[in-house]
Amino acid sequence: MGIPFGYVLALAGIVTVLGMICTAARRNLIMMLLGVEIMLNGAAIAFIAAALRWQQLEGQAFVLFIIAIAAAEVSLGLALIVYLYHRTGSLNPEDYRVLK
Repeated sequence: MGIPFGYVLALAGIVTVLGMICTAARRNLIMMLLGVEIMLNGAAIAFIAAALRWQQLEGQAFVLFIIAIAAAEVSLGLALIVYLYHRTGSLNPEDYRVLK
């Protein structure tokens, strides 16, 4: 017998909420990007749990898509953060209002 489906969904919800808190509470762009990645991992856990519960492979295929999107997001996000850091010398998002 495996782990109950409700427990895995609760774990996915907790991970997603922790990612939201990290994104909302931090004033550092790298930590905000990390929070978005944590939220994507929470969604991936939920898809894997649903795929195992209903014996469908579509959930696992969608998780592979989520991982690919997350990798592209990280590479683009970090490139933008490095560019903005060189331009302003700060990682505080409020310092970038001048760039509008």
